Amino acid sequence: MKKILVPIDFSEQAEYAAKVAAKIAERTNGKLLFLHMLDLPSDVIDPSNYGKNSNSPTTLLYMKRAQEKFDRLTKRYYLRNVEIEKSVLFHNPFDGIIEESKKLGANLIVMGSQGISGFEEMFVGSNTEKVVRHSDVPVLVVKNEIDDFQLNDLVFASDFDEEYKPSFKNVVEFANKFDAKVHLLRVITPTHFESSYKIKEKIKSFVENSDIKDYTINLYNDTSIEEGIIHFGKEMNADAIAINTHRKRGLTHILNNSVSGGITNHAIRPVVTFKV
Repeated sequence: MKKILVPIDFSEQAEYAAKVAAKIAERTNGKLLFLHMLDLPSDVIDPSNYGKNSNSPTTLLYMKRAQEKFDRLTKRYYLRNVEIEKSVLFHNPFDGIIEESKKLGANLIVMGSQGISGFEEMFVGSNTEKVVRHSDVPVLVVKNEIDDFQLNDLVFASDFDEEYKPSFKNVVEFANKFDAKVHLLRVITPTHFESSYKIKEKIKSFVENSDIKDYTINLYNDTSIEEGIIHFGKEMNADAIAINTHRKRGLTHILNNSVSGGITNHAIRPVVTFKV
């Protein structure tokens, strides 16, 4: 994780993400790329005419305020041991994050999630959800403050179909950087029942020839895929949950079901997504 992109809007959630990103940077000897997007109204600034139009003083004021906030943020104690590069750009947040992640060669994006609770709220209808769906690099979504982020136990939830094998290599690589144990999870629901024997054999075949170092195979019964993932993560006291995502189909497909409102108040752990 040599380059870790952290979108910053100076909210509490963004600072939660920055704190986790700092821990990852320390562990991997990485560099933090702080990015703030000034998505200003068209009547305030036309980016193509920056410095030329009559609104330049207003634009400079926005820029100055952003830099002042950055100065305060970068003095936080948890950033004292990491290298930081900060940028302020005039851009739509979603497009800007995706474009800058490619331009800067980011290996990971760490984002805060707004909203007080909920897995659905965390992803659906937000810039975070769009970044998760379109990013070519892993995206770690942080919702709550974690003072000392460690990745000892990572839950990887999947149905372990063959199409996920290529992206599973990225999951394993991510886990190995932290020497984390990977808990392979298949949730069984009443409407999607499969025999335990067949599922276990499928998972064994899935991980065969991979570089996974330390893992467990877990089958978990619950009323829905979503609740199963959340409940299992809670029982394991997992440090994070890993899942795959499709560019076009998003979160709905990875969970093999529609995202229900039944888990609205339970998704408190960081979630890292890997594009298929």
